[in-house]
Amino acid sequence: MGRGSRGTAAVAALAGLALTTLVACTSSGPATTVTPAAAPATATGAATRPLDEETVTPSAADRALLDADLRAAAWDDDLPRATALVARGADVNAKDDTQQSAYLIATSEGRLGLLRLALAHGARVDDKDSWNGTGLIRAAERGHGLVVGALLRAGIDRNHVNRIGYQAVHEAVWLGRDTTTYVDTVRLLVAGGAELTRPSRDEGLTPLQMARERGFDRLTGVLVTATTTDPVKDPDAALLAAASSGDADGVALALRAGAGLETRDAKQRTALLLAATGDHVDAARVLVAMGADPDALDDRHDTPWLVTGVTGSVPMLEALLPAGPDLTIRNRFGGVSVIPASERGHVDYVRRVVTTGIDVDHVNDLGWTALLEAVILGDGGERHQQIVRILLDAGADRSIADKDGVTALEHARAKGYAAIARILERP
Repeated sequence: MGRGSRGTAAVAALAGLALTTLVACTSSGPATTVTPAAAPATATGAATRPLDEETVTPSAADRALLDADLRAAAWDDDLPRATALVARGADVNAKDDTQQSAYLIATSEGRLGLLRLALAHGARVDDKDSWNGTGLIRAAERGHGLVVGALLRAGIDRNHVNRIGYQAVHEAVWLGRDTTTYVDTVRLLVAGGAELTRPSRDEGLTPLQMARERGFDRLTGVLVTATTTDPVKDPDAALLAAASSGDADGVALALRAGAGLETRDAKQRTALLLAATGDHVDAARVLVAMGADPDALDDRHDTPWLVTGVTGSVPMLEALLPAGPDLTIRNRFGGVSVIPASERGHVDYVRRVVTTGIDVDHVNDLGWTALLEAVILGDGGERHQQIVRILLDAGADRSIADKDGVTALEHARAKGYAAIARILERP
């Protein structure tokens, strides 16, 4: 459970607890009277110690300091520091006196990188907080869909009931909001096979009844679909069809029915590639959170990530980035995604993609960089002028010539693109 309103049942469940317990033991982190910085007060000594190059087994006292420092790093969302502390022997499962561990903090605060670190270093996935809640319950309450997906894939108990009688799906609905983050979260619980019809202990309401009670139309729609749709007969075909049409609820139901996440159609397209091609971002977010591969190649050598350079969809780019796409994968022309985006005049996409670390000077099989394509295949208008500026500001090398030795500036002059030529002439 986290901070904020919890409804009548939650208040009743807390009656009689000491005030200090209310302040210190909330599963979503320190209450307003206890800041994250104050929680690991004993960690000062370890925090100032230099990181040793050699692995040394710490003493019990040093381990306690390391563990406290790790929890502090988790509250601060300091992944490099957390990584270094784990390498020195800090325990991702070690709890303080409020039953917080680095692993549990990562779940409630939505820190995907920290969660991945914890899972890779022995996190007890079904560990409980002071509310007898799992990390899944904590993440669902806050609407952290990517964390929910990662926990489901890690095999967490998706139906655990905490001390006040809520499962993860109850918390997402009763303590959540009717927003995209919570819609995603509930869809992921559907996809992951969570029980959807058990009433909460005190209110006696199912998740659907809770959504209606709250007046949450979007969550109501998801839960109505999930609880009333006929069983899926061919999960793989249903998944591909739902992804292709942008039916995010259908994607969740197909996965719930056992569809293979990387199942392919006759053209070797996965569900995520179909969603990316159609710019169906809601469906893509469900697939990404459940572990879909952003680098899966089809028979045209396209991937979900490469397709974003063609469509120019920034929302799809953002949906795919948490999956860690390989920015160096080449399309059938030998290009990375910034090249077709520059050619097609996708200004917003180019502005965003150059911040990802993609190689703006990559040369495709035609001998062209993104800058050369923006000039050679562009129309010389305002969009391509902006793209030339963006690429140059991102460090693109204007001196790179094509296979015939012609630079972008020389092409701009030959085409009569005076505005672009002036941009390229500037130092």
